[in-house]
Order: sequence, then C-alpha cells, then structure tokens
Amino acid sequence: MTVQQQIEAFLSGTPHAVAGASPLRKKYGNKVLRAYLQSQRAVYPIHPSAEEVEGLPAHPDLASLPETVHGLSIITPPRVTEQVVAQAAQLGIRHIWMQPGAESDSAVELAQQAGMNVIWGGPCILVVLRFREEINEESPLPYRT
Repeated sequence: MTVQQQIEAFLSGTPHAVAGASPLRKKYGNKVLRAYLQSQRAVYPIHPSAEEVEGLPAHPDLASLPETVHGLSIITPPRVTEQVVAQAAQLGIRHIWMQPGAESDSAVELAQQAGMNVIWGGPCILVVLRFREEINEESPLPYRT
C-alpha cells in the first residue's frame, strides 16, 4: 500500500482520537486536534490530566473513550507512543498515524505486527488536513463533535 493509500484509509472512517492533545494552543497536539475540528471530523482528545481541550471533554487514555475510534493520531514522546500503540492494539484500533517526532522503531514494529495501518516517518496530518493557523486564536472554533 502506498503512503497516499494509507492516508486515505486512515481518513476514510470516523471517529478519530488525538493522543497528546494539549490545552496549550502553541503545542502540536492542540494544532492536530484543531485540524480535525476545522475539517469537521469527530475527534476525541486524549490527555492524562486535562479535563477538556478546545471545549471537548478530554480522556485520560484510549480505554476511557466512549467508543472505539477508527484512527488515532499520536503526538507524544516516543516512549509514550510505545505505550499508546500497545493499548491501541489491545482495543482493536486499526489505523495509527505517528506524527513526526512521536515515532520509535519499536512502536512502528508493534503496530505493524498487530496488523495496523501505520503511517510514520514524515507525513504530517496538519498538511494533509490543511490546518489553518490564522483562524482567530481568541474565538472558539465553530466545529464540535
């Protein structure tokens, strides 16, 4: 499967989750979550201690989500990514996108061994979803799940 086909498969379903979603708008985890919202896609923020991110209830981990997600964007340090991928495999999540800087060889290998569609090593979802930073940072986003 080509990278483009992997991306199309990743984006073909719903909902998605963002592991590493941050309440801080300057962080990439927040920008990825906003990219989903700007694209009017259903998304769940995953953050171990935040109560909400961008007005959405945050969940401490994948197991606490109200439903199984189609895909998972990961924006965490590589050691955390490995734990997130292991949990995703246990929950039957089939599509993983490790954003640049989040990947590790062992996380990629674990995802591949679990038969997941794993995107890593370069493509950034912010580019694919055409994230627009210039939206007024002070006003709330109009799109919610």
